[in-house]
Amino acid sequence: MRVLLVEDDDRLAAALVPALARHGHQVVRAGRADDAFRLKDTCEFVLLDLGLPDLDGLELLRRLRRVSSVPVIVLTARTEERDILRGLRSGADDYLAKPFRTAELAARMAAVVRRGTRPLAVTGRVAQIGDVRIDLETRRVTVAGEPVALTRREFDVLAVLAREPGVVRGREEILDELWGDVQLSASRSLDVHIAGIRSKTGRPRLVETLRATGYRLGTG
Repeated sequence: MRVLLVEDDDRLAAALVPALARHGHQVVRAGRADDAFRLKDTCEFVLLDLGLPDLDGLELLRRLRRVSSVPVIVLTARTEERDILRGLRSGADDYLAKPFRTAELAARMAAVVRRGTRPLAVTGRVAQIGDVRIDLETRRVTVAGEPVALTRREFDVLAVLAREPGVVRGREEILDELWGDVQLSASRSLDVHIAGIRSKTGRPRLVETLRATGYRLGTG
């Protein structure tokens, strides 16, 4: 697999490039955000450090997500939960804290590719994932061309995720936006509505749960 390593640490890059090559990957390294953005169309996977000299890595990730669905794993020393959540919300497929083992990184890359976490497309106000079509304007959902009758609140939850396909929305963020309340009663309601979406569409992976972070549209 063609991998773009965006890392300004020369010592780490020097160790990581041959290690990934031993796992069968062809690695190109960029030490700056502008070089990484220029090389984005040449790769099948991106490994992104957040501490870049010319631009914060999260901003590079957001810019990348506007034009590309290439899988991205963030590699960084930032381990606070809020930093992890920001990375996932910005469109990262996974997050690995430094220091890490190359074998774990390779395994996570393989898992991201298997999951196909970004098979999503949005045209105007329509999100399409597999055979599931979500029309945000008409509030209609179809699966394999057949309409699915969601409740108003079930559709609201799905729409929050469909507005930014592949981006993680935090649990409290959804509760605050739709219920204006993050208390236990609203939290239980969210669980019920997500279960309803999965059951009625017959696509249990349509809403993907990321433990301790939130939800995003999955693989259907």
